[in-house]
Amino acid sequence: MSVTVRVPAKVNVQLAVGAARPDGFHDLANVFLAVGLYDEVTVTESDELRVTCEGPDAGQVPLDRTNLAARAALKLAERHGRSPAVHIHIAKDIPVAGGMAGGSADGAGALVACDALWGTGASREELLDICAELGSDVPFSLVGGAALGTGRGERLEPLQVGGTFHWVFALADGGLSTPAVYGEFDRLTAGRNVPEPQASPELLAALAKGDVDALAATVSNDLQPAALSLFPSLTGTLRAGREAGALAALVSGSGPTTAFLVRDADAADTVARALLASGTCRSVRTAAGPAAGATLV
Repeated sequence: MSVTVRVPAKVNVQLAVGAARPDGFHDLANVFLAVGLYDEVTVTESDELRVTCEGPDAGQVPLDRTNLAARAALKLAERHGRSPAVHIHIAKDIPVAGGMAGGSADGAGALVACDALWGTGASREELLDICAELGSDVPFSLVGGAALGTGRGERLEPLQVGGTFHWVFALADGGLSTPAVYGEFDRLTAGRNVPEPQASPELLAALAKGDVDALAATVSNDLQPAALSLFPSLTGTLRAGREAGALAALVSGSGPTTAFLVRDADAADTVARALLASGTCRSVRTAAGPAAGATLV
């Protein structure tokens, strides 16, 4: 018996970051938008817990119990007093270590798949609670659509989206550690007054109206200076996308993937071709959002 769940990537259309808290985390106002790049997580009954992975950059995905998909299975099994013996297979299409929540998506996908395979009957609230234990981005991977994440990003408020937004994603040759980017953020902001993170009312209105020009004028990422400090070549990628006609360009989450908001699917193709020709990235992907969260296939 096996169960497959499809889970989307995300882009942060706003990532407002507060000062470091005593626990080392940062309060966020994180406006998530799920986009149509997907991993598929398949769980099958097995004699032991194991993880396999295929797809682009699959060699970078840990296959031990540090993998978020494995941790999701362990947490659900522990809560329901059963063995976590399951084979988790991840078919990756979300960029690895790219700031698009691929690992978080796999955690949410494995959680939903194991719940269905084992018949644990976990409530939505329980699943979201486990997601929050796994990581700040995991609850949104379960929910999808668009949402404002506060706290560490795990407390979600669904947002209305009045249209479809088209994106181009440029994948960098290399990765960035999320803790390292936050550490650089702390270094760059040391001694400064870091304001409490707040979602932009103008950005939320642009999402609700489906107004791409208004959204382009309001997207922001407080981690971008830190990501560019650690990965300076991303500046050239951002410039190439803007010169190709992108309405907005920003680092996606903690990077190093860069995200370009464009007017429509034709513009996405144009910007994608220009980015590839620029030689500033190793590959490009196009996708639109919002997309559904973790879904049984």
